Amino acid sequence: MRALFDVTHPAHVHLFKHAIAELDRGGHDVRVLSREKEVTTDLLDAAGIEHRSLSRKGESPLALAREWLGRELRVLREVRRFDPDVVVSRLNPAAVHAARLTDTPSVVFHDTEPAGWLASSTLPLADVVCTPAGFDERWGGQRRYQGYQELAYLHPSRFDPSPEALRENGVAVDEPYSVVRLVAGDAHHDYGNDALPGEVRSRVVDTLGDLGPVYASVEGDGGAPPGTEPLPVPPERLHDLLRFADCYVGDSNTTAAEAGLLGTPALRYDTFGAGALQNFVELESEYGLVQSTEDGDRLLELVNGVARQPAAAAARWREGRNRLLADKVDVTGYMLDLLELEAER
Repeated sequence: MRALFDVTHPAHVHLFKHAIAELDRGGHDVRVLSREKEVTTDLLDAAGIEHRSLSRKGESPLALAREWLGRELRVLREVRRFDPDVVVSRLNPAAVHAARLTDTPSVVFHDTEPAGWLASSTLPLADVVCTPAGFDERWGGQRRYQGYQELAYLHPSRFDPSPEALRENGVAVDEPYSVVRLVAGDAHHDYGNDALPGEVRSRVVDTLGDLGPVYASVEGDGGAPPGTEPLPVPPERLHDLLRFADCYVGDSNTTAAEAGLLGTPALRYDTFGAGALQNFVELESEYGLVQSTEDGDRLLELVNGVARQPAAAAARWREGRNRLLADKVDVTGYMLDLLELEAER
């Protein structure tokens, strides 16, 4: 198989890294295109994945438009040179457009319903659109799987958390600590979702601080909230940190899902509105692995509930995780089977 992956966001590295490694070990020819956005290239390097950077994230709307126009041309050139059997991406217009122009099968992974123009300009041109089974939207070529994209890298068959790696970075794994994640809100999938208000953030940090250290991951220029500490681990160890935390709080959808799937109490500030993201409907109502609210006072109640009874909260989340894993698949395994079928078309 000759497979080309276009990786433009840190989350895409996690989604595809195990499939890329499996294909490489199996003697297949894999090419990875990357983008300099946040820690995307750092994560690829840490995973030992060779890649070719084609663009850097534009810092203004005009620069972003110029970047993506240039990227469209560069990706098309790479696809023509490499001549892959399949092009793989996560809702990436440049990859899908290049695949269509070269008559190459394209596989897109997509899990966020409010994607707007990005979805409408990309998915109708894809050959296969892979979504979780509960995904609310319908697209041509859609394949549904029992799982979430995060299970491509957090399923027990793919992820073995390392307490020793945390200890080497100064984390007292056996002592209570929490993780806070605050996003910049400028990604396409963040439009319509407000950031966690500063006053609520301060009260959340004060409450969590009574448990132990509060480690904060913050996008943008606002800086870490008072009372928090910067992440003590490199980006590739974030999931180890989440796995052993006593609580996660934040306005990041992906990190909330990751924490919940790892069995860590996950409390999410969300103003999209009930039912806007079907993954979270299932994670909350079926398994109790994420608790979401758009009300700051309610979020503080949830935080206090975990802080007052951390052992009981941990037991509830472990039970929910066990039930979920009995129902869901290893998404990397599903991905590899699908790519083999598409490459043979």
